[in-house]
Amino acid sequence: MKQCWRWFGPADKIPLADLHQVGVEGIVTALHHLAPGTPWSDDEISKRQDLLQSQGFTWDVVESLPVSETIKTQGTGASEHLTAYKSSLQALAQQGIHTVCYNFMPILDWTRTALRASQPHGGTAMLFRLLDFAVFDLHILKRHGAQEDYSTRQQDAASARFDNLSDSERLTLQQTIIAGLPGANDNWTLDDVRRRLASYDGVSPDRLRAHLIDFLSEVAPVAQTLGMRLCCHPDDPPFGLLGLPRVMSSTDDYAHALDAVDMAANGATLCTGSLGVNADFDAPGFVERLGARIHFAHLRNTKRLSDGDPDRPDFFEAAHLEGDTDMVATVRALMAEQLRRRDEGRDDWQIPMRPDHGQELLSDRDMDSMPGYPLIGRMRGLAELRGIMAAVAG
Repeated sequence: MKQCWRWFGPADKIPLADLHQVGVEGIVTALHHLAPGTPWSDDEISKRQDLLQSQGFTWDVVESLPVSETIKTQGTGASEHLTAYKSSLQALAQQGIHTVCYNFMPILDWTRTALRASQPHGGTAMLFRLLDFAVFDLHILKRHGAQEDYSTRQQDAASARFDNLSDSERLTLQQTIIAGLPGANDNWTLDDVRRRLASYDGVSPDRLRAHLIDFLSEVAPVAQTLGMRLCCHPDDPPFGLLGLPRVMSSTDDYAHALDAVDMAANGATLCTGSLGVNADFDAPGFVERLGARIHFAHLRNTKRLSDGDPDRPDFFEAAHLEGDTDMVATVRALMAEQLRRRDEGRDDWQIPMRPDHGQELLSDRDMDSMPGYPLIGRMRGLAELRGIMAAVAG
């Protein structure tokens, strides 16, 4: 697999030049300064491409070319946003960039309740606790109908927890949950969240799934013609929150979407951390079933905590080899898939991968890096994954 690294552009605190010391072979990045629904111009793509090349790197994966909420809900202006999306694909293809990761999660790209939870070894990790999320949902956001999503016991525990939090702790919890993708939603208010939630009134899981298929039916043929690969990232976490639907939370969800628009350009991002929160998820089985359509891999690990709701478990971002996913078996399956592709003569036989959501270790704790994207923690993860790859190949 090609060993890649997510880099957030000129504002990223980790210099590109330093990544050669880490052994990075390719870059995963995006034009994060452009709002969803905005077409990516040749000039903007060239600027990023030139910057990467000046430091000796290739732009291997776009993560992400975001799907706007307007497209997801099929609201007013969806047609224009689809046109912009297709235009962006064409502009990327013209500059030799062919793999595009996206997601179809409503409103927030991922959800955690603590960004730097202390770990026994002295570092920190991102954490999700349903109790703290219920505090936000019931008592901070005060979402209409939120009580229906929690048992009486959970509501009572959330009330007690809320009463024991200081004002600053409540604000930190609010900002943590609203953060979503690093750097994307820092300025959202509670009213902004409420307005966005209202745009999903009446959007059931079946309807959102139909909207995903409609989106793919529009853009995948364009990508196919351009020789591009689209790869959907799973829901994170893989269960419903805030009363919003989730439609990419399991292997079966992926199989449905890939079968509905059955062409090579319509593919998957295998994120072992997101999908692995579900106790029933089998990562090597995902590869065996859908491997031909995996265009990108996020190799990270999560660890479920035993005292949570089994349907919506608490979890934290574990070290890459220490969570609930069998990473050795997963890498072995992915490398076997690569060999199968190479024997078929596929040009895209090598799967780009990257370590993801590393723990903050050592000097990471002083860097104020983007949550989930520290230097040392991800470097440890990449080294561990590289070791598995070398062992399997040998």
